[in-house]
Amino acid sequence: MPADSGKKLFVGPRFRRIRQQLGLSQTQIAEGLGISPSYINLIERNQRPVTAQILLRLAEAYDLDLRDLATADEDRFFAELNEIFSDPLFRQIDLPKQELRDLAELCPGVTHALQRLYAAYTEARRGETMAAAQMADRDEGARFEANPIERVRDLIEANRNYFPELEMAAENLRDQINVPAEELFAALAERLREKHSILTRIMPVDVMRETLRRFDRHRRQLLISELVDSPGRAFQLAFQIGLAECASTIETIIGRAGPLDDGPRRLYRITLANYFAAAAMMPYQPFQTAADALGYDLNILSQRFNAGFEQVCHRLTTLQRPNARGVPFFMLRVDNAGNVSKRFSSGTFPFSKFGGTCPLWNVHSTFDTPDRLLSQVIELPDGTRYFSIAQVVRRPAAPHAQPQPRFAIGLGCEIRHASKLVYASGLNLETSEGTPIGVNCRLCERENCSQRAEPPITRTLILDENTRRMSSFVFSNAREL
Repeated sequence: MPADSGKKLFVGPRFRRIRQQLGLSQTQIAEGLGISPSYINLIERNQRPVTAQILLRLAEAYDLDLRDLATADEDRFFAELNEIFSDPLFRQIDLPKQELRDLAELCPGVTHALQRLYAAYTEARRGETMAAAQMADRDEGARFEANPIERVRDLIEANRNYFPELEMAAENLRDQINVPAEELFAALAERLREKHSILTRIMPVDVMRETLRRFDRHRRQLLISELVDSPGRAFQLAFQIGLAECASTIETIIGRAGPLDDGPRRLYRITLANYFAAAAMMPYQPFQTAADALGYDLNILSQRFNAGFEQVCHRLTTLQRPNARGVPFFMLRVDNAGNVSKRFSSGTFPFSKFGGTCPLWNVHSTFDTPDRLLSQVIELPDGTRYFSIAQVVRRPAAPHAQPQPRFAIGLGCEIRHASKLVYASGLNLETSEGTPIGVNCRLCERENCSQRAEPPITRTLILDENTRRMSSFVFSNAREL
């Protein structure tokens, strides 16, 4: 949001989202800005402009970085719309990019509705394919169900991966038990025993087999496999406490999502309990303060809070508290086949909802150097630059005969925030050449990429038996209409 006093800014939807993210009513924010609630109402309905003075008061009163709050949602919504309307389904529609940007900015609710509609469409297509396969196999007992994961990811994004009620509950828990990080497991086990009559037991792998954690409701026992490391054990105890002590808070958050099927509701409950567990292990204020002071050194943060590398990276994406914000990170987790199993963002990175990632991003290279942390400046086709780091992590150890699970964690931020990270020390971020990447192959229109796995769906594939190019796919420069 530029603060040019000579320009009238009609940014009602943006202003409303800022207010809602702060958890304030129109009356409350009007009091904080020294204007009337009716004027706030007119601003949010785009019937009055936002002046530079109001923007400055907003930034000062609530310690906001207006650049982040003004663009993050619009950029994410635009990326989602661009991905949707790149589908061949809309080949006959000539929709200018600017119209998509206008829609993302002025009608975020419509953008979200279109995204859900398209997700339902893709799930229906997948269901038809599965149904056909089931008929071919004469499997009449099988039934297709929509995947709840994307629905819950949407809910997390809608909340900017920040849930203040759970943050407060986690801080209250740590204030009550008041122990250092290395003693947290014992303190949580004692709280479960005293307050909830739940006994914690570490069990041998031959008893737990493939299960890492199981709550025996009848015997009031929390069973944790010996394969789970120390940070993982503390996390599982905090998760159980979250379910027991924050049940009403979690249900209130779920209720705000509107009607949910049983699958998404259960997964959302689990996700929120996981959020509480991470917040209990890494309480907001001390963690955010330490992260900022240490230059976001992941290894030191892991040691100080007795947390795993992946746990710390995930926690860094949640630091969105007004007046105490951290760097707006994005994070993803991939396996060595490129499958994305986690993605979180408190910034503007345009993750694809319906595909993988770019193979030129060095998060995939970490499997070749599993003991090294890799850094990289990356640049998207629109010129936006990011700084990312990536490292392989190992999940709970598996018995010898089973495959040892490995994943790569990628963590990044916009280039303008990178100077706060120790990993960018010594780099000239203004002149460092960025590796050109795309969101994924099906949406990337870069030519002559030797890593391309498929042609862009927005271009016409050119087939020529007389020519072999560096890329396996050659396509026209004109967009398909």
